[in-house]
Amino acid sequence: MNRKIFRAVTTLLVAASMLFMVAGCGGSNSFTPGTYSASAEAMHGDVTVTITVSNKEITAISIADEEEGEGFTADAYATLSAQILKAQSADVDGVSGATITTNAVKEAAVAAIVQAEGGSVEIGEIAFNPGTYTGTGGGFYGPVELAVTFSDIAITGMEVASSSETEHVGTSAYGVLFQDIMDCTSTGVDALSGATYTSNAVFMAVEDAAKQAGCDIPALRVGAKPYTLTAGEKISGTYDVVIIGAGGAGVMAGAQAAQNGATVCIIEKEADAGGNTLVSGCSFQNVMECMVWDPANPDATTGYYEPTGETLQKSKSELGRIDTLRMILDWSERPFNEAVSADVENVEDYDLPRRGVHTEFLPTLKTLKSQIRAYLTWAEPQLAAGAEETDITLFSTVELYIFQTYYGGVRLNLEKTEWIYSDYELVEQVCTGIQDTKAWLIEQGSKFNNEQATRTLIGCLWQRINPFDGGVVNGETVEGKWGTYFAVPLNTMLSADDHNTVLYRTTAKELVTDAQGCVTGVKAVRYDGTEVEVIATEGVIIATGGFGYNPEMVVATNDYWNKDNLTVDIKTTNRSLAMGEGITMATAVGAATEGMGFTQLMPISWQNTGFLAYGKGENVIFVSPAGTPNAGKRYVDESAERDVLAQGAYDFGGPSGFFIQIANGGSNTSANDRPNQEYFVTLADASEMLGIDFDILKSTIVKYDDAYNKGTLTSLEVPKRAADALIGNYKADGSFDEDGILSIRYLAPSTHHTMGGLAIDAERHVLDEDGDIIPGLWAAGEVTGGIFAGNRLGGNAVSEVIVSGRIAANSVTGK
Repeated sequence: MNRKIFRAVTTLLVAASMLFMVAGCGGSNSFTPGTYSASAEAMHGDVTVTITVSNKEITAISIADEEEGEGFTADAYATLSAQILKAQSADVDGVSGATITTNAVKEAAVAAIVQAEGGSVEIGEIAFNPGTYTGTGGGFYGPVELAVTFSDIAITGMEVASSSETEHVGTSAYGVLFQDIMDCTSTGVDALSGATYTSNAVFMAVEDAAKQAGCDIPALRVGAKPYTLTAGEKISGTYDVVIIGAGGAGVMAGAQAAQNGATVCIIEKEADAGGNTLVSGCSFQNVMECMVWDPANPDATTGYYEPTGETLQKSKSELGRIDTLRMILDWSERPFNEAVSADVENVEDYDLPRRGVHTEFLPTLKTLKSQIRAYLTWAEPQLAAGAEETDITLFSTVELYIFQTYYGGVRLNLEKTEWIYSDYELVEQVCTGIQDTKAWLIEQGSKFNNEQATRTLIGCLWQRINPFDGGVVNGETVEGKWGTYFAVPLNTMLSADDHNTVLYRTTAKELVTDAQGCVTGVKAVRYDGTEVEVIATEGVIIATGGFGYNPEMVVATNDYWNKDNLTVDIKTTNRSLAMGEGITMATAVGAATEGMGFTQLMPISWQNTGFLAYGKGENVIFVSPAGTPNAGKRYVDESAERDVLAQGAYDFGGPSGFFIQIANGGSNTSANDRPNQEYFVTLADASEMLGIDFDILKSTIVKYDDAYNKGTLTSLEVPKRAADALIGNYKADGSFDEDGILSIRYLAPSTHHTMGGLAIDAERHVLDEDGDIIPGLWAAGEVTGGIFAGNRLGGNAVSEVIVSGRIAANSVTGK
């Protein structure tokens, strides 16, 4: 429900509830017997509270929602229900660590109670004790503190005193909401689209400060004047290139098109650029040839990186990499065998090395094998002489990157009747083009931590992850992923021509076509209802991302996951912008799609929210939770592909794929705990907390660590291909330290990346059902299909959006 509409309807009910909560808790309640329901906006949608009352008391209560009611949230609902029944009121303590959920339940319960009471309503006037007060609200990453200044009748100033919200995602709400709240002297304004958590935190903090200033909160919600949105005059404009979406692909396309001399307009429905790219890990896969083994200088310990002039240390191999190279060396070169036997149930049954290779990838495989032979000729004598694998220089080539991207995406559909695999040219473009594109970003001012450019992350299969390190814009340093991927290329685009622009809070609705079917522009609507129509003289690029936030679309197209596992109730790592509108707009003008049935699930998402937990499989173990036959034991190679990890969670985890991740806790203490997500505890505390037998947990860790120390991880009951850390803590004598700190995380799969999308060619033209180009229309990024087939390697999304955005821009502008 729209926040503005809901508040307009329920503010009077909330006001009445204040009277009820003061006078109605001592057994003097007077209800009209029956059942009453009301809803309020929570973290992922509306929460509905239903109460049943006699003439004197609340006799039953239920809490339901559209998306939240699993795991921790279900526990929170149970606790809140019990509190409300006991108190016979919505004036209860709530649940620690679930502020937004608690407040939504209380607000809905208040409204339901008032309906049952049928009481009269009195609202005070807006008045404040002048001064500045600090209010607090619960944000996405912790408390948001606002310093709010009041006159006797108005809010005259608002500043952020403390905030940990994501820059340019959550923080985008501040400027917009501060102005709206001050303009209306009201918290009854709309939340900012794409920043719901932070918006709710702002409302809570302002009301907290206003309460300290003596204001009647129901009156503040009604406001000094109504919050209304009024459409302005239609906005029109003409540009060479119009781009829909200011995520990674759109911004890169804008920067490249501007460098090519084109005028550019980007249409973005959120309040700032960034898209899903900004809430991803934002590290990308790229072979840093200067940091890996060089056959021309095999014993070299350093290499020179020309784009920055750095001399960098060669990287060392992780444990298990040579076994993977030997596996590839034995890969069959026969044409790919599509025959499927009855015993093939999942990826681990595919036996891809024996099935052969699709013809277009065969030359890459042959080149890769020759590279591996040369490397092993150099490495194996050292290993035979006693060297550890982790002592020798890492092998990595572009051919390995291409081949792993390919076989990491070869998958069968749900019915095991059809194979899907990547388009070679599209894969080759990403794996080779990312190197030049990284240098392109560096030239503009982006910075990377090249000393750590051969790391891993979950499901990436190799050590080639490049970390971002901010950027420099007009001599000023801009920190973090925003600086690297957005501040720098946006500056390139906007400074190239005064006509270039980004239309924020503007949602594209329709592609404009001429009589010949050529796409000539875009119709859109601003947040206030203002119509927008922009003409593109050279072309339109769709860069709207995927549809991972649209569970109905994910489920309707699904042709990979068991339908009992992938349901509309699944959570997501995506921002609310990822609804698939770009696909819908393009198909409306005849575009074809491909690979739509394959959605990637992120295995390491927080079980209670679905958001990305971050991390890598090489330094953790996954174990089954209590209540499962495998409780406390490993069940999967944690360094495997993401779909393998997600499927393992469904097969060996609890409800909705719930599982436990265990890692070494390092120097962390309980002060670093994230309630209901991650805890830093001893083994004994972990055993008690998880309800898993102490000896089983200890044995799982000790067996794993012993195999790691001996280099025999592939011989474990559940083999592992690559690892870089011990799980447990050990004393100087090598004995297990039961008092050492472990990291315990509660995780479950959620939707992450949609591999399918618009059909494209290598120039990123959008194609119709006959494979013909739709004139005037290009696409880049997650909105497209054909690149990653059935599964995407970790880190490849950022690489792909950067490369494809540039390709699309060059194609549109004829470069």
